[in-house]
Amino acid sequence: CGGANHWYRTFMGMGIPTQLISPQHVKPYVKSNKNDRNDAQAIAEAASRASMRFVRGKTVEQQDVQALLKIRDRLVKSRTALINEIRGLLQ
Repeated sequence: CGGANHWYRTFMGMGIPTQLISPQHVKPYVKSNKNDRNDAQAIAEAASRASMRFVRGKTVEQQDVQALLKIRDRLVKSRTALINEIRGLLQ
């Protein structure tokens, strides 16, 4: 999430030790419907586990490259769909 990386960089820049947890690692700790309170409880539970693996925060440059790759992927899929549609019309 871009917002998580922004806050990671902000807090680290202020000298506040910060760690990120992948949402996939937090999901098993969610006990009921998704809301801020339940999310916070799940994050606290996940973070307290000794086995929890944290992820590195991304730099702005890494996020820019990731955004470009996502755009490229969408363009390739769109182009392929268009080619297939034209091919279908010509048959």
